[in-house]
Formats: sequence, structure tokens, C-alpha cells
Amino acid sequence: MAESLFIPETNVREEIYKYILPQIEVLFSSETDLIANLANISAALKQAFGFYWVGFYLDNNAGELVLGPFQGPIACTRIRYDRGVCGHCFSTKATVLVPDVDQFPGHIACSSASKSEIVLPVFNAKKEIIGVLDIDSDVLDDFSEVDKVWLEKLLESFANRY
Repeated sequence: MAESLFIPETNVREEIYKYILPQIEVLFSSETDLIANLANISAALKQAFGFYWVGFYLDNNAGELVLGPFQGPIACTRIRYDRGVCGHCFSTKATVLVPDVDQFPGHIACSSASKSEIVLPVFNAKKEIIGVLDIDSDVLDDFSEVDKVWLEKLLESFANRY
């Protein structure tokens, strides 16, 4: 197992994704524990991009998403399916890009430092949604289609393991 992450010296996100995605895939290719893999994915994305907050919320099958492995400041512990960006993503099973969280109706402000956000659905091998990947930035309009495409690739590869 790799114990370090090679991150190219560039500010071009697509180039960073090209380098780190295969490395992240190696991390979860030989590990079967869901929580361990989610923890390493969170850590790798936080380390590579320096995002404000990176983590997972997992479905508790009782109408809520519950905080899972993450990197960053403390966070909201439970989010109902019908609340916030994470709940919207989970309910629609579609990636949500939010350039300005203050403009998203019903946004849950776990931290006032969060300015923009991308939330992606996490599926298992049966194509059932099991949670969401939530990434927050302290910069407005920090996420683009590049992030969406590469993070969806990562999560598709990950889904095939579970």
C-alpha cells in the first residue's frame, strides 16, 4: 500500500486529478473496509487540493445522512434527506455544484467559512445510493465541470468495490 501521495506541482486541477486518481484507486484496490477507504479518499483529496472540508455522509436508512470519515473542521453530524445540498444530492442522486452556498435555498451552514461546494452521490456496485461525498471550499465559485467529471470517475471506480 502507498504511504505517500505524489502531487504534481501545478495549479491545474485536471493535471492534479490525472495524477492522484490512480494513486487513490491503489489505496482502495486491496482494502475491503468501507470506512478505511472513505477515510483515505477524504485525506487524499484534502491533501491534493487543500479544500476547506472533504468528507462523506452515509445513509442510515432512517431518513438521514450521518457524518462519516472526513478531513477538516468539525461538521454537522446528521442531515435529513430533504435538507441542504447533501440532502438534495442524495434525494436526486445527482451531483450538485454550488458556486455560492449563500444562494442555495435551504443550505445548512455547518461553517460560515464555507463559500462554495460540490456534493456527489456515492453508489455501491448494485447502483444503490449509500451516501454522498461533500467537498467545501472557502473560496466562492471554486468548483467546475472539471471537478465534477474527475470526482464522478473516482466514485464510479470506488462503487465497483462495494
